[in-house]
Amino acid sequence: VARTLSRGTRVTGAERTQLAAELAPRYAAGESIRDLAAETGRSYGFIYNVLKEAGVPLRGRGGNTRRKKS
Repeated sequence: VARTLSRGTRVTGAERTQLAAELAPRYAAGESIRDLAAETGRSYGFIYNVLKEAGVPLRGRGGNTRRKKS
């Protein structure tokens, strides 16, 4: 997806399905949602929802998820 989507335009139906098909393999290959969002000109939440709707397994946040005991 080298093209940038117009900010605020609705992406529905076949266009949304096609976008998900383009983004899903890139996310699965290791690109972050933030990188995909920056490239497409859409928000993090938009990309997150498109991937989730497409059934893409989303990665965890990474790093240490437990706090050190005091």
